[in-house]
Amino acid sequence: MDNIEKISNAPKSKKKSSTRNKNNEISNQKWAIISLSSIPLVMTLGNSMLIPVLPLMEKELSISSFKISMIITVYSIVAIFLIPLAGYLSDRIGRKKVIVPSLIIAGIGGLISGWAAWKLDNAYWIILAGRALQGVGAAGAMPIVLPLVGDMFKKDDDVNKCLGLIETSNTFGKVLSPILGSLLAGFIWFLPFFSIPVFCAVSVLMILFLVKSPKKNEKPIPFKDFFKNVKNTFNKKGRWLYAIFFIGAVLMLVLFGILFYLSEIFETEYKIKDMKKGFFLALPLGILCLSSFISGKLIKKNKVLMKWLIFGGIIASAFSIAALWISIKLWFIISMFLICGVGIGVGLPCLDALITNGIEKKERGTVSSIYSSMRFIGVAAGPPMIALLMKQSNHWIFISLCSLCVIAAIVALISIKPSNQAQE
Repeated sequence: MDNIEKISNAPKSKKKSSTRNKNNEISNQKWAIISLSSIPLVMTLGNSMLIPVLPLMEKELSISSFKISMIITVYSIVAIFLIPLAGYLSDRIGRKKVIVPSLIIAGIGGLISGWAAWKLDNAYWIILAGRALQGVGAAGAMPIVLPLVGDMFKKDDDVNKCLGLIETSNTFGKVLSPILGSLLAGFIWFLPFFSIPVFCAVSVLMILFLVKSPKKNEKPIPFKDFFKNVKNTFNKKGRWLYAIFFIGAVLMLVLFGILFYLSEIFETEYKIKDMKKGFFLALPLGILCLSSFISGKLIKKNKVLMKWLIFGGIIASAFSIAALWISIKLWFIISMFLICGVGIGVGLPCLDALITNGIEKKERGTVSSIYSSMRFIGVAAGPPMIALLMKQSNHWIFISLCSLCVIAAIVALISIKPSNQAQE
């Protein structure tokens, strides 16, 4: 009887032990996850915090709306070209060795922009130079978080859960940005620039002391072989990778285009300014943050669910933008952009998870960095595109954004095939 009891109890104890180990893996890395989450939060604040302040900057610097949109765009343009290089370096020399110097560079860029706005009469071009330097820092910080999370956890469920938290931190930064940006600019219009190095310094300390990168057991392979492996990855998986790159760019273009449009129209049409405008902008971003968090919790490693959440989210965004043809009253605009926020929010963690789980660790940094570059293209294109379309008609804004969403939904439906990805 004793032997039978021992045998019957053994599987239960093993099961409890494995569950405990799984929980311990997440809990042991709690502070590391919080530290990594600070990076997208800081980088998002460094960019999105300026959006509600753009009309005020336009007046202070006496420049056009297109020129002021470039303060957002130049940050992203620089990052677009440098992100793949940062991803490659992170695969070769380690993630932290790229992230920490990048955060320091981003902080220096904020100092330059703030100093120029404070001390110089014709500050625009120096502000742009500082923003470009911030873009250099952004290239080596936020995009490297995704592959680092993939390195830290062995199980897809754990990776996806953490990626959901990272994306939630990113979107929470967008929620906080308009409120904080409006609050700081209410004291001094260029104060948001000076806040950036402070945030970067906090993030650097957290990464240095609380994040331990997994040790590499293998030596870096020669560049020629590495390039060949990346090329083979795109040959085998290019269909769905290119689809995810395109969808990520479209979602970011729609999001930042909407934010720029709302920032302008709240102030010019509805006379909503300062903190009040910040709270209004935070509404669609808040629902985006919540939907990202829920999506990250739900998807686990279910790639079929990921596909349909991406598709459904894009369709919801397209529908909400198309509905603006009916009315542009304030309550209706906010309601429709709340729906759009949900659509974008449920899609982003799914895109992150497909990229991170679908690529081998050796090429993960490079491939995920290309994906981040595509997202930055959307960020860069959104504000100037909307600034140009606003000179024509609001209807052209809605037509353009809705059309892009429909195309992205078709691409998701045709090109993302979880059964094929599993075979690869």
